[in-house]
Amino acid sequence: MSPFIVTRTLPVDATGADLRTDVLQGLGRDPKSLPPKWFYDARGSELFEEITRLPEYYPTRAEREILHARAEEIATATGARTLVELGSGSSEKTRILLDALPRLHSYLPVDVSESALTLAAESLLAERPALSVHALIADFTRGLTLPGSPGPRLVAFLGGTLGNLLPDERAVFLKSVRALLLPGDALLLGTDLVKDQATLIAAYDDSAGVTAAFNKNVLAVLNRELDADFDPDDFAHVAHWDSGHEWIEMRLRARRDLVVKVRELNLAVAFEEGEELRTEVSAKFREDGIRSELAEAGMELSHWWTDEAGRFALSLSTPA
Repeated sequence: MSPFIVTRTLPVDATGADLRTDVLQGLGRDPKSLPPKWFYDARGSELFEEITRLPEYYPTRAEREILHARAEEIATATGARTLVELGSGSSEKTRILLDALPRLHSYLPVDVSESALTLAAESLLAERPALSVHALIADFTRGLTLPGSPGPRLVAFLGGTLGNLLPDERAVFLKSVRALLLPGDALLLGTDLVKDQATLIAAYDDSAGVTAAFNKNVLAVLNRELDADFDPDDFAHVAHWDSGHEWIEMRLRARRDLVVKVRELNLAVAFEEGEELRTEVSAKFREDGIRSELAEAGMELSHWWTDEAGRFALSLSTPA
């Protein structure tokens, strides 16, 4: 079996330091906000996996449909010998690409979660003992340095996670990805597309209440990690479509006037009844917009694929 290598580029306490900074800054803003990465503790990850199986939540199924239909075309277009996956998580969808890349030598999953990387790598190596796996514990939004690996390389950023970044953040991120690409390398990007409001709202406010539980899980994270005293019952889950920005916002709306204590930060946070805490932005895209953003970052969109219903897109881009 090929060796499994793990490289840590995040300081051991980086997650805790980031959480403290994000809470101090985010809960001090008007309006209040938190970045969506804090959903994903063990319970949050379980809830998100449940969300991906809900009838209302189409993105995961739509992206998998495209991968099954286009994986061989992606392999032919890229000739990739190394697959780099940003925000790899469990690497479930990655298996479709791995099966389709006949010349693949190395897989480089990148994630902030060491446990997720280890579980995924062990599973993949059990199935593909000849595969070289070099996992990177890193925050890809802060820039990234890749270890040496055979080219050409295919950098995959799947799941529509690009939409969780605000426009200025996306611009910085895409330029950082461009900096990773050598001649012959490519970026495979998953993006959710603009569609009717009813479909979008349903995907983020399902009838079973799983997304509501997922949204409120961030409060449990703050309670556990920062000794806060949020009561999830004091907040209602809200999914809002912002047609001007063409993004979904997930929010938590205070049901009454209240004050929350965050003891680890010696912080008291007042909420008025009806006041909302934004916990996620999920931008939806159009082909022209993606093409323009990639061009601004120094990349040229060469392939554009959607699922049969036109709900989701995968695009392939190369250095301009």
